[in-house]
This record gives sequence, structure tokens and C-alpha cells, in this order.
Amino acid sequence: MANVSKVNDLNWETEVLKSDVPVLVDFSATWCGPCKQIEPFVDQLASEFAGRVKVVKVDIDESPGTAAACGIRGVPTLKVFKGGAEVAHQQGAVPKAKIQALIERAL
Repeated sequence: MANVSKVNDLNWETEVLKSDVPVLVDFSATWCGPCKQIEPFVDQLASEFAGRVKVVKVDIDESPGTAAACGIRGVPTLKVFKGGAEVAHQQGAVPKAKIQALIERAL
């Protein structure tokens, strides 16, 4: 998780909405099995896209305001933001290639 930073209600706007590069946001929870399933893929992609895309993780239990504002209904949910706007999203555990395709839509 070296290239994945944690984001919460306090730094959401600065880290995601005002980012100079596209941001992949992994909305998850510690109790979520499928979240743990995709975590290695998210970590690998954070390394592969380092410098071009920022990858962050939001714990929905620790940041309920951000989760609600983003319309999160279930986890895991992945969203890609570019220029402060959501440009792609995916809910549920998916293969690494599908997550990579989400990121590439924003580049």
C-alpha cells in the first residue's frame, strides 16, 4: 500500500476534488471480504500508474460524509475523479483488468 494514501472527510476535497491528476478512489470497509479481494489489484495499479494517477482509499465507516456525498450504497466501490468530477465507477469485486480500464478512461 505504499502508493495508496488514506483519504477522509477532512481531506477529501484537497486530495481528490482538487487533484492535478486523475484519482482512483477505493471506497471500502475493514469488515468487507470483497474489499480485501481487490486490495492487491488496487495496490499493484497504484504502483503501475504512479505519477500519472493518484490512488486513495476511503473507509466508509470512518468517513460517512464522503461516502454519502458520493452516493456509496455498497462496498467495494471504485470511482475515478478527474478535474473534480466523477468520470467512471465500478461496484463490486472485479478483476484487475477491469480496474485498469477504469483508470485508463481518465487518462
